[in-house]
Amino acid sequence: MNSIDELPLSDELIVTYLQDNPEFFNRNPELVASLRISDQQRGVVSLVEKQQQQLRQKIHGLEEEITQLLAIANHNEQLFGLYSDIYLRLLDCKSADELLECLFKTTTELLSLADLKVWLVDKKDFEHASLSQGDCAGVMQNRLANEDYYFGRLQHSEQQLIFSQTITGSVVLVKLSHYDETIGFLAISSDDAEHFDPRMDTLLLGQFKKLVSKLLLQHLN
Repeated sequence: MNSIDELPLSDELIVTYLQDNPEFFNRNPELVASLRISDQQRGVVSLVEKQQQQLRQKIHGLEEEITQLLAIANHNEQLFGLYSDIYLRLLDCKSADELLECLFKTTTELLSLADLKVWLVDKKDFEHASLSQGDCAGVMQNRLANEDYYFGRLQHSEQQLIFSQTITGSVVLVKLSHYDETIGFLAISSDDAEHFDPRMDTLLLGQFKKLVSKLLLQHLN
């Protein structure tokens, strides 16, 4: 049987030994200072220098992550402020016509989006420039039968039915319903093909959806 001294050394064996003996470098401090490690950018450096470099890289990565989080937080704060302004304007509307006019203006002006359309299951002889005149029942069945939202691109035929024109960017469809009554859906388009993405958070949009559904149903009735 071979003794420990006769065992062939390998990376795995050395790694295992060091993991099992965390005090090894404390017992051999001179080894830490003498170790040299190859670095692609700086040539051969000491173990301490390598650790410092790795620490600086980690700190830099954390700083970038914090900067991104702060940017997201700032964007969300601005967006929340815009939605709050929109809610107040919608609550001041006295009729369905005024509500749709307010929806269009706030969406295109405050949120800088391209267009807004509303399709109603029952139009009740109500007319407005923001109402989709096409028969969009099939669109609602295909896109919103089991979901409250649809994000992304629409087929050309769907674009024509909802917007009466070709949409080059992205779209969000929002099902409008109050309790068990389905009212229709809201369609908002953006010139940016990546703006409405399925990974989008729907927290603010969900509040917007509930308010618009309730107000629209009240005014239509």
